[in-house]
Amino acid sequence: MTSDSQGLSRSMHLGASTRGETVHPIMELRNLDVYYGSFHAVRDISLDVGANQITAFIGPSGCGKSTVLRCLNRTNDLVPSARVTGVIDYRGQDLYAATVDPIEVRRRVGMVFQKPNPFPKSIFDNVAYGPRVTGMKLDKSETADLVEHALSKAGLWSEVKDKLDQSGFALSGGQQQRLCIARAIATSPDILLMDEPCASLDPIATSLIEDLMLELVNDYTVVIVTHNMQQAARVSDRTAFFSARVDDAGQRYGHLVEMDQTSKIFTNPSDSRTEDYISGRFG
Repeated sequence: MTSDSQGLSRSMHLGASTRGETVHPIMELRNLDVYYGSFHAVRDISLDVGANQITAFIGPSGCGKSTVLRCLNRTNDLVPSARVTGVIDYRGQDLYAATVDPIEVRRRVGMVFQKPNPFPKSIFDNVAYGPRVTGMKLDKSETADLVEHALSKAGLWSEVKDKLDQSGFALSGGQQQRLCIARAIATSPDILLMDEPCASLDPIATSLIEDLMLELVNDYTVVIVTHNMQQAARVSDRTAFFSARVDDAGQRYGHLVEMDQTSKIFTNPSDSRTEDYISGRFG
């Protein structure tokens, strides 16, 4: 094992490696394929997402990490050319069954994007937006309680409780990202998806978001896409390494190389390609 990967393993927190030992799947992907028109972008993905664990998707650009993440709450449905085959089982229900409402899927499986994207609304209305549009029947007092709860879970309440009527754009980048996390939490999801949530943040804000993930996993299942190897090592319980192949027709596509406990992926991976990527020899 290289010195780089040894350094990463030393940075892992002990809680993650302990939680990652046993997987109780909340979501199971089997033979997942994703197409954009005639382009077969991701092929034959099978993996389990453990309940109340942090799962990290790592790998070089263009290997399908974010594409697979967006499948988990049917965000790819919003792309007209997208088509998904295979099975994503969530609590015994195929998320892509004809009878499943994608809006309900997105309520239960929230998404936080790479760049903070608060709505042009007040801090209060940013958080209250999700419950309102998903049809949650709440009176004024119940809405206020929910907003406080979500902002508290996102570690932001003490910083904004006296300025809830101010625009979400008035917050710093790190605060805006926590506001977006609060907005996702407000719909009472089971799962939080985070697509490179710290990519546009400074190191201090990144540290706050990572600490927040480690608190949120007590109540939610978290799946993150990250290019930051140290971040994956610090926060995740299990890590899935994706890479790209080129088929006989010269078409590049994403696939899953391996998935295991984060401690094993970073110290003793089963595939040499994982070792090469973690140690910086490619990617």
